[in-house]
Amino acid sequence: MVRAWNKTYNFPSIITHCSNNYGPFQHSEKLIPLVIKNCIEEKSLPIYGTGKNVRDWIYVDDHVEGLIAVAKNGTIGNVYNMGGNTELSNLELVKKICTIMDQLKPRSNKRKYSQLMEFVQDRLGHDFRYSINNHYISSSLGWSPKTSLDNGLEKTITFFLEKFAK
Repeated sequence: MVRAWNKTYNFPSIITHCSNNYGPFQHSEKLIPLVIKNCIEEKSLPIYGTGKNVRDWIYVDDHVEGLIAVAKNGTIGNVYNMGGNTELSNLELVKKICTIMDQLKPRSNKRKYSQLMEFVQDRLGHDFRYSINNHYISSSLGWSPKTSLDNGLEKTITFFLEKFAK
């Protein structure tokens, strides 16, 4: 609709698309905070289907920086995609979170958090892959994500450890 108004009525607009955001303050029902919270509470870590669904993850601060770059230097009528260049399966992501949790808050029983993983029935209509290409915003505005997935996850886990472990 926005693009149509831009083309039809010269409506001054810029469109952005991004991959999956994560970071502090994310709603606790979302995958990353849910896994962290369940680790803290030593509950099962649900993995939908085979866990092979692929997602690209972008740290929230990088997304905000991308939006600022577009707001300051973007061209009216253009579309900018922002992703974290960190595609991995949901299973790989949960294992990464578990490994970081093992380092930051080892379980009292000395078991690994990954032992809490449990495969559950996949959701209906669950997309197999979400991916995004940053090439245009990178080449035209010089923006690219700065936060590695490991660093962003560690910041996020630290935040939620402080929030949930009270």
